Amino acid sequence: MSETVVFDEKGLVPCVAQDWSTGEVLTLAYMNAEALRLTLATREVHFYSRSRDRLWRKGETSGNVMRLRRLRYDCDGDALVALVEPAGPACHTGERTCFFRDVEGDRELAPHEALAALERTLNDRRAERPEGSYTVELLADRDLIGDKVREEADEVARAAAGESDERVAEEAADVLYHLEVLMLSRELPLTTALEVLNERRR
Repeated sequence: MSETVVFDEKGLVPCVAQDWSTGEVLTLAYMNAEALRLTLATREVHFYSRSRDRLWRKGETSGNVMRLRRLRYDCDGDALVALVEPAGPACHTGERTCFFRDVEGDRELAPHEALAALERTLNDRRAERPEGSYTVELLADRDLIGDKVREEADEVARAAAGESDERVAEEAADVLYHLEVLMLSRELPLTTALEVLNERRR
């Protein structure tokens, strides 16, 4: 692999860490040849700290290690993307990602972030059990959540047969919400279903 990667004049290559399950960008750091070798050998991400002038294993002090699933390089070979399973927040501030600020001050989620953010919210509801929460009510009754998934699937089908595109999108969102709750009620992350889709493409 190191023969394929083009290091800069300081012997470094930028590496973006991206969440394997959600696609969210977690951090940007640098690797040298040894960090790359250790990452591939241990399957835990290692970087080279330019400020401390030394190798470091991500999470060596916080415990928030990043388990490597895939390591990709770009068309020029001078940049890497590490697809990882993070054990905790990527940022030293405690934020999930280092890219939590927006230049224009807006924290609107991108579409690809929606399901992952919903899953985290649902997990919070399950843990905290707030009074009056619809999610908590669904999680407490598997028959109810099954009925709701059937009901919402029927509604999106009816909307597709004769209602506006906006109504189809709204009903599809209801299906996705209820489906995530159903998966959570079985202790299954939604990515389990996405992995099945990937397997079917092979």
